[in-house]
Amino acid sequence: MSDREQFQLLFPEENFDKMHNYIESFHKMITFYKCAMMQIETKLKILNEEFSHEIDRNPINNIKCRLKSFPSIRAKAERNGCPMTPDSIEENLNDIAGVRVICSFKDDVYNIANALTRQNDITLVSKKDYIENPKPNGYRSLHMIVMLPIFFANEKQYVKVEVQLRTIAMDFWASLEHQLKYKKNVCFTDEMSDELYKCAQISYSLDEKMNRLKNAVLE
Repeated sequence: MSDREQFQLLFPEENFDKMHNYIESFHKMITFYKCAMMQIETKLKILNEEFSHEIDRNPINNIKCRLKSFPSIRAKAERNGCPMTPDSIEENLNDIAGVRVICSFKDDVYNIANALTRQNDITLVSKKDYIENPKPNGYRSLHMIVMLPIFFANEKQYVKVEVQLRTIAMDFWASLEHQLKYKKNVCFTDEMSDELYKCAQISYSLDEKMNRLKNAVLE
């Protein structure tokens, strides 16, 4: 679906020709986010290559990138009570561009996060450590909002990207929890939530054991 078609669906009551400047500025904003996401992915791949020579293995198992769609951006803007304008969205929404980093071990999560935020052109805006302080449902991950400059031919723009780092075990649990808990037309009971929480604890216990085993092998 083209940008024009998406905006006509989002704003059917508006005259499309009058919204031309708005659409162009919105499209440019999305392009900046897309470029920022690509740049973060490249930085992570370089770090993975560097660490692979230092520790003789790849600390990053997988990298997933996600850019919010126009309907998702509008829905979140409405929930947050902010105007649907590029300036307001850039200021109030931090997760338009998202990069998820799947690491082998828990130590790798922190090593990669620290190496990324030490780079001169990266500014750490916020960090939430759900690994050491998991959510009530058992969810674990390290969430960071970082900001970096994106250079166009005649323009520079600072853009925020959400970076989530977690282990393979944490990602396994989070992916299946989402599939189970948010399945349509299913009443998710308290007993089911308790079972999922227990699975999260088992998963983290496995992570800790594998991390200790990795350290023992290195020693």
